[in-house]
Amino acid sequence: MQIYVPYFISPFFGWFGLFFIVGLIFLTLFIAKSFYLVNQAEIIIIERLGRFHQILKPGPHIIIPFVDKPRTVLWSFVKEVEGRRYYRFSRAITRIDLREAVYDFPKQNVITKDNVTMEINALLYYQITDPKSAIYEVFNLPEAIEKLTQTTLRNVIGSLDLDESLVSRDAINERLRLILDEATDKWGVKVNRVELQEVNPPLDIRQAMEKQMRAERDRRALILEAEGKKRSAILESEGAKESQVLRAEGEASSKKIKAIGEADARLKITEAEAKAITMIRDSIPKGDPLPYMIAVQYIKALPELTKGKNDKLVVIPYEASSLIGSLTSIKTLFEQLNSK
Repeated sequence: MQIYVPYFISPFFGWFGLFFIVGLIFLTLFIAKSFYLVNQAEIIIIERLGRFHQILKPGPHIIIPFVDKPRTVLWSFVKEVEGRRYYRFSRAITRIDLREAVYDFPKQNVITKDNVTMEINALLYYQITDPKSAIYEVFNLPEAIEKLTQTTLRNVIGSLDLDESLVSRDAINERLRLILDEATDKWGVKVNRVELQEVNPPLDIRQAMEKQMRAERDRRALILEAEGKKRSAILESEGAKESQVLRAEGEASSKKIKAIGEADARLKITEAEAKAITMIRDSIPKGDPLPYMIAVQYIKALPELTKGKNDKLVVIPYEASSLIGSLTSIKTLFEQLNSK
């Protein structure tokens, strides 16, 4: 069924419909431009008529469309592709990330103080602390930080020779961090850490360093071996010395003890002989105990003189008459004792 519309009404509905559609589009754009939802750790810089107005922090916000608009900035990014190559590209953004960011710089050639060219790859950890300064004080903040780091790294490495640049990584990292942190302070950036990821000297330098390291290790091995032998010889000689000292002390102690024992034995024998003489004198007041003592000692010595000499003539070094007289004295002495 076809609806009939009078001719004088149709133009009105045509213009009204057009205005309605345009108004609906404008309202949609108005709402879209007036409402912003900011994520956590992000901010949006709002400009009013081309001047800084406010910073939108995380949460929902409403602004005046077409009067207030977010600031668009150019931000560089570095992406690693195949073959350890880096691809740099720039993109216009309105949301600034406040999280700590890591920037992996491509390898660059630096020259040391002793004119050795090396390839160095650095990592930079930084964080935006003042978004307003990061937007208005510098153009393309990541690219500015990259160029500043590269020039600073060349200056720092250029003041060191090859050996110092290889063994002083911590000192270089700290020196770079201090310089970059001071330089980027007016940009509202805090440089937290700088790390030298790769330090590659030329091939011929690496080969020379390997030979030097191998020679140094061989030298240390020889020194350690010589020191070990020296220490072993010293310990062995000290052990022999201590052994001889202990042996001498033992022999001296043994001789001392033996001498003391012999002295005590002689003293006991002498005391016993003295007691025997005293007893003989007490038993025979007029008797002479000397012949008795001589005879006894002589008789004790006879077995030693004749020991092992059965087939030989033994000459007794004493007068037979004296021996007989001594025996007679002993006989007389025993007779006197028996008579008592």
